[in-house]
Amino acid sequence: MLAELSIKDFAIIEEVSISFREGLTVLTGETGAGKSIIIDAIQLLTGGRGSAEYVRYGTKKAEIEGLFFVDNNLHKVYEKAENFGVEISEDGMLVLNRTISANGKSICRVNGKLVTLAILKEFGSTLIDIHTQHETQSLMDVDRHIELLDLYDQDKIPQAKHDYNDLYKQFESLKKRHKELSENEQEMAQRLDLLEFQYNELQEANLSPGEDEQLTEQRNQLANFERIYKSLNDAYYALHGEQKALDWLSLSLSSLENSSEYDDDISKKAEELSNHYYMVEELSYELRNKLDSLEFNEEELDSIESRLNEINRLKKKYGQSVDEIIELTAKIEEEIDQIKYKDTHLEKLETDMKEKAEDVALEGKHLHDLRIHAADHLRKAIQEELKDLYLEKAAFDVDFDKVQGTDKDPVVNSQHVKMGPNGYDQVKFMITTNPGEPLKDIHKVASGGELSRIMLALKRIFSKHQGVTSVIFDEVDTGVSGRVAQAIAEKIHGISSASQVLCISHLPQVAAMADTHLYIRKEVEEDRTKTIVEELSVHSKVEELSRMISGAELTETTKVHAKELLDLADKFKQHA
Repeated sequence: MLAELSIKDFAIIEEVSISFREGLTVLTGETGAGKSIIIDAIQLLTGGRGSAEYVRYGTKKAEIEGLFFVDNNLHKVYEKAENFGVEISEDGMLVLNRTISANGKSICRVNGKLVTLAILKEFGSTLIDIHTQHETQSLMDVDRHIELLDLYDQDKIPQAKHDYNDLYKQFESLKKRHKELSENEQEMAQRLDLLEFQYNELQEANLSPGEDEQLTEQRNQLANFERIYKSLNDAYYALHGEQKALDWLSLSLSSLENSSEYDDDISKKAEELSNHYYMVEELSYELRNKLDSLEFNEEELDSIESRLNEINRLKKKYGQSVDEIIELTAKIEEEIDQIKYKDTHLEKLETDMKEKAEDVALEGKHLHDLRIHAADHLRKAIQEELKDLYLEKAAFDVDFDKVQGTDKDPVVNSQHVKMGPNGYDQVKFMITTNPGEPLKDIHKVASGGELSRIMLALKRIFSKHQGVTSVIFDEVDTGVSGRVAQAIAEKIHGISSASQVLCISHLPQVAAMADTHLYIRKEVEEDRTKTIVEELSVHSKVEELSRMISGAELTETTKVHAKELLDLADKFKQHA
């Protein structure tokens, strides 16, 4: 959830800090007080487009900072953090920061780490879902409909999608290799010449696994022969000889053994020292043997240096280590064989492609069937939501289509179809709000008020599946009133049970449903306008709702009506 929002020198906001809670927070206030400016600030904080126009007049920069808490370590934001090297604290705290200078440049940070605007947007998209009256909603985006449908069935579709995707990648890899081998003869001949040159060069080098590491170690030993010899010699003679370490250890051992029969503890210490003595003695013999085996050979050093120079030359061309180069040699040999015996390999690839295409088609069909089943349940669920919002005559459906493929594509129901990472389905949400009218694309049909209700119905269904921590509605209830307004208020509060909801509204029914009510006002101080945000008490809520009902003058009647709205809202929450 968004826990704290800090805005400084942004538009008409001089400085404001807002604390948010879970549940439904409603922001109200007079037009122009700065409600939508706060939403603009959140949009910029989550990666929206910004410009110097947002910087408060007479200041150098605008700064926006948001504190989020994500207590579910399976949330998508943790994957983003790992991908981009951002650390999230144990308590799930995440701080997004964006500064826009007067010249229009942006500086973005996530938990103190500088990131690009694109990365900030990736984090923001997992944390907040913003819906405004004028923008195309993400739920209305046709390209996202298949993703939303898949989210609706969390039990079966994810695994089926994973199984399909594995096969699809294998199939695409075979297609790519087939295409490469089918290229024109001249390109193949040039490729073969290059590969044979590389292969001959690598074969002549006759590399052995780990050879570079072994040679480097030998070179270091020979190049530092005198230092190694002196170190071993000094170490050996510090242990062996008269009045040296082993002599003193032997003396210490004898002293303990003289009285060991009188004290069990001394006996144990003597035995322990005896073990150490023989270990040190054995170590001294190994040092002596190592000394005896040392031999400096200048010709061998020159030979090793020459070999390492050759290996380093090959590394610059073919890989970072000898093992990588050996692996590449095997791949080059395999590719040479494929090109020389192209026809045989093409036949094999075509057979493999045909078998893999059948597997992909089967998994794609299975994924399609699961989606058909999910779409049937989604259709009924959306229909119920629309009915609650007094769109009982509206009809919702999920349209499935597919793109015709070529003879290289898999066959589904006796037809070649184009496959993609999501299968072969082209999914589109369709709706009609008037009986007798045909179903059309969801974003092309509805009027403003209807669009708000349709979006809320979709959001009510998908909010618990999308995983965002906060949902923001900016005047999405425009164009509705009466019983529809009450239904919208109830739906918005219902969404807040799965995600934190922030809502700008002019409807008293929605404001009455708030768990937290923030009032936005502006005041002039020293000839400058600034925005003030305050949380309303119960008494203040009644007055604000009265103002929203009457539009201007407060009367006892509007206050009574406001109290009734708050009572109704409390009863609804208790039974929700």
